[in-house]
Amino acid sequence: MDDKAYSELLRRFRPRIEEELAEIDRLSEENAAWSAPVELDQQSVGRVSRIDAMQMQAMSQAVQRRRAGRRQLLLQALKRMDEGEFGYCSECGEEIALGRLNVDPGVIACVRCAE
Repeated sequence: MDDKAYSELLRRFRPRIEEELAEIDRLSEENAAWSAPVELDQQSVGRVSRIDAMQMQAMSQAVQRRRAGRRQLLLQALKRMDEGEFGYCSECGEEIALGRLNVDPGVIACVRCAE
């Protein structure tokens, strides 16, 4: 890929990645309360309410783990951009298809190597 094409690739994907990172951070802050420890005082809430709260806490923590993983992938994509490696397969070094990057700009492997 020539320098002009690579610059266009970065111009196209960097804002998208940065927007997704900002959204992940915003959602993580909004949902932080759901991950907080559940009050176990039986005088303040009933048993069913505690079970519901614990279930919501577990689901929120799972969502936060997935978000953290996605955040790491996107941060790595930005790092690859800075190093001039974005859009290239980490396994074989070939260009990753533009369609694949459109679906997920955080991918690190071409279709062949991902299989």
